[in-house]
Amino acid sequence: MTPAEKQMLKNWVGRTESARDTVSSWRVAALAHALDRDDTPSVGDALPPLWHWLNFLPTYKASELGYDGHARLGSFLPPVSLPRRMWAGGRLRFERPLRVGENATRVSRIADIAFKSGQSGSLAFVQVQHNIDGDQGAQIVEEHDIVYRAAASNSAAPPPARPAPAQAQWSSELSADPVLLFRYSALTFNGHRIHYDREFCLGEAYPGLVVHGPLIATLLLDLLRRHASTAKVKTFAFKAISPLFDIHPFSVHGRVDGTQATLWALNHRSELAMSASAELGGGQ
Repeated sequence: MTPAEKQMLKNWVGRTESARDTVSSWRVAALAHALDRDDTPSVGDALPPLWHWLNFLPTYKASELGYDGHARLGSFLPPVSLPRRMWAGGRLRFERPLRVGENATRVSRIADIAFKSGQSGSLAFVQVQHNIDGDQGAQIVEEHDIVYRAAASNSAAPPPARPAPAQAQWSSELSADPVLLFRYSALTFNGHRIHYDREFCLGEAYPGLVVHGPLIATLLLDLLRRHASTAKVKTFAFKAISPLFDIHPFSVHGRVDGTQATLWALNHRSELAMSASAELGGGQ
């Protein structure tokens, strides 16, 4: 990336957009069933943490999409020339849960753009801040990290594995088959081809369909819900370490120490794929 391009992209900092939506009971039920849960929240019930990702979805026309199924850049997100775009992680504060059936507004802002050089070449990091307000006031503040990187290379060496936390209280073996990936893509109106187009994935030097980063984060908090159902998540932070694929099973793990939850996902080789932490309060 040239200095001129970097300066042009820096000018994107401060841009905003807003969206309104209603927390749909149908979408909530659809995600509950996709996750194989029996306890579908009803109208008026608190929305489980991260399930707001079903809302405020941009509905780009087919002519507005790039070759990879993502929307072309340059409207709200900056026009970074690096072709591979991934959700790298985020931080969230839940001041009050959204509720099924509630109307809400999200105001998004490009908070920062930074540039680095890694093992795979140039990297650009875009941080987007979302403020979500519902009928009863401020509810969710989110910082969303997006990473852009160079095109794939079959000769690139994988990064070294990072150590995972120890002493899990709960663990669950999972398999993100193509049906789950399709359903999550459909529920989030995500056209990115790496999640459902195997031929495209192989051309991008991926061995299989890529599991959505937000889905992995949702599965981590779903593990917490299944084993600490009365805990209220006050804050949540997660970071994607390495991708997971549909061709191999993976596992999610967690433990709680006082008011702090530590959560992580491992690939089929027991290597760290995502790390996360949550600050917990009392029951909802």
